[in-house]
Amino acid sequence: MDLIFEHLMLVSVAVAAAAAIGVPVGILLTRRPRMSGPVLALANVFQTIPSLALFGFLIPILGVYGIGRVPALVALFLYALLPIVRNTFTGIGGVDPAVRDAARGMGMTDWQLLRLVELPLAAGVIVAGLRVATVISVGTATIAAAVGAGGLGTLIFRGLRMNDNSLILQGAVPAAAMALAADALLGWLAASLAPGATRTRVRAAKLIAVLSAVTLLVTAGVWAWTGSTALDESAGRRPIVVTAKDFSEQVILGEIVAQALEAEGVAVERQFELGGDLCHRGLVSGQLDVYVEYTGTMDVAILKNTPLTDPRAVYDRVAAAYASRFGLEVGKSLGYDNTYAILVRGDDARRLGLRTVSDAARYAPTWRAGFGQDFVSRADGYAGFAKAYGLRFREAPAEMELSLTYRALASGQVDIIAGNATDGLIETLGLVQLEDDRRYFPPYEAVPVYRRDALEREPGLGRALDRIAGRITSAEMRRMNLAVDGEKRSPREVAAEFLATVPR
Repeated sequence: MDLIFEHLMLVSVAVAAAAAIGVPVGILLTRRPRMSGPVLALANVFQTIPSLALFGFLIPILGVYGIGRVPALVALFLYALLPIVRNTFTGIGGVDPAVRDAARGMGMTDWQLLRLVELPLAAGVIVAGLRVATVISVGTATIAAAVGAGGLGTLIFRGLRMNDNSLILQGAVPAAAMALAADALLGWLAASLAPGATRTRVRAAKLIAVLSAVTLLVTAGVWAWTGSTALDESAGRRPIVVTAKDFSEQVILGEIVAQALEAEGVAVERQFELGGDLCHRGLVSGQLDVYVEYTGTMDVAILKNTPLTDPRAVYDRVAAAYASRFGLEVGKSLGYDNTYAILVRGDDARRLGLRTVSDAARYAPTWRAGFGQDFVSRADGYAGFAKAYGLRFREAPAEMELSLTYRALASGQVDIIAGNATDGLIETLGLVQLEDDRRYFPPYEAVPVYRRDALEREPGLGRALDRIAGRITSAEMRRMNLAVDGEKRSPREVAAEFLATVPR
């Protein structure tokens, strides 16, 4: 219910803002027709930008507000603007010129003509634009979960990551129902305000519109207030914001860090399941305080260095670079290496006698591969990997979201993927990890990264991170991932069980 409310608020606030701006702009364009072409073209440009790309553009522009509700609201506002402006312009422009002439002949001013003639006659078309904008926003708001804005997309992404169809449906069905309900309500409202509707129906529609607007203003105010970063009232300090990327292991690690902090009496705010490099960006901008990253990712994907295979050399290089370039501190390793895992189905491994990647290379010309976007694009990913092993697949590898590669492999749509060594789905789906016998992949030690000012603000951060340093083995991490992805247990519960075994 919390996620449904978040989703509803994202859509309602964004569409209300778009209506507040779009309707006056549409009216202005009817008075300045020469401006209509450029203005509608600009609004059309925003409509054509893919949602994830738009979120990416907004992050550096918005700075410290680049993660969470603000970029989601801005993106949804821009997507909703075009149908509202266009329908307002079209609706008013479509009023019969004879009706305008008659109104002016009666001595009406331009304001009276707009208020008493044009807007009532165009109301149905304007509301139809609002209807289109709302339905678009309900669907687009599911993507907003990738930037930490919450909403029903959180469940959809989580279900994809955990290979859990019930979670996907828990997010998708309410979103679809919300879109259908909004479409039906606004469709009735448009029909009620269209020319020819009875006076009683028009009054009822206006009353519902006013009540809806008032309710929206009140609930949006409460939503914005409760969503603001609050102070720790007992200490008068801002809480430590713990963040995590959008896959199970990261959420578990985020919970371990958060609960270790709470055990030290530190107030914590969780901002989990962020896509891409948003965790890193959030730390650099000061919006987030601490998360767990992997040394290979830091070295190759963020710092753009040539991959190294020596774990100590990689750690020293990233620690020095993060301190000098970003002002961030890299903590001690948590104790395990989550390197890439080249995976095949268990049945294929046993049937063909596959143990190493070199073994699999012999069968690659008849196989289809599927890889996550990161693996395809990174310097330590597919291009170098294929060259190192002389891999030639029957067609170009399918590039998809990482969690979907597991589904594709298990269902026989692809024959080989690159996952993560500690993923619980490896055991759940009966997959086999092939040995990287040519030692291609660099180390990916899990290490905490945090802001210096966060440590100065809360010395308990250092004690919490020292407590868990070196305590997580690869086997332990895979067990925790399996508990979440395979047994469908909550990351918070699994993290608490682990911390119960770690002395303070």
